[in-house]
Amino acid sequence: MRKLCAVLAAMVALSLPGCGYNTLQTNDEQIKAGWSEVVNQYQRRADLVPNLVNTVKGFAAQEKDVLLGVTNARAKVGSIQATPELLNNPDAFARFQAAQKDLSGALSKLLVVSENYPQLKSDANFRELQAQLEGTENRIALARDRYIKSVQEYNVTVRSFPSNLTAMAFGYKAKPNFSVENETETAKPPKVEFAPAPAQPQGEAKGAAK
Repeated sequence: MRKLCAVLAAMVALSLPGCGYNTLQTNDEQIKAGWSEVVNQYQRRADLVPNLVNTVKGFAAQEKDVLLGVTNARAKVGSIQATPELLNNPDAFARFQAAQKDLSGALSKLLVVSENYPQLKSDANFRELQAQLEGTENRIALARDRYIKSVQEYNVTVRSFPSNLTAMAFGYKAKPNFSVENETETAKPPKVEFAPAPAQPQGEAKGAAK
């Protein structure tokens, strides 16, 4: 009976002008592509964590709680399978979002701690990792922004008449999106500040000018 109703609903929907089937297909593919980019950028960040933790540990091994917090947050992120199917499961999406939020917070704490260790801040490897992290956070923000817009467009189509009939007939459902709170936090990547180069004594500067 359900199959018959679905077939009838599909026939009715497709008979209407502007049924929205092609739009739903296009929007769904855009979401999948956008999600793939979001996941790639989050993975890029996760890949930086081991080197970042090891570098900090070399100068600040006593910061065990902070180092462990970052390591555990990364492990939690890695335990979630961020497949396209996750986008149809609001609970799984929420867990993914929460895990990424925890990692963002842990990384921010790690960078704050680094301010207490001048030798660490001046280490070339650490400075390079900081720059990579900042660049990755910016890429995450851009990828998320594109994804958010794609989901918004898709969800409008799913809920609008007559495309909502087509969505119902073919099993298209509204997808979860990143929350405003999480979006605001991710839009502000961990602040990276490089220590200024030590000022050159005036006497040496004059000598060099000669």
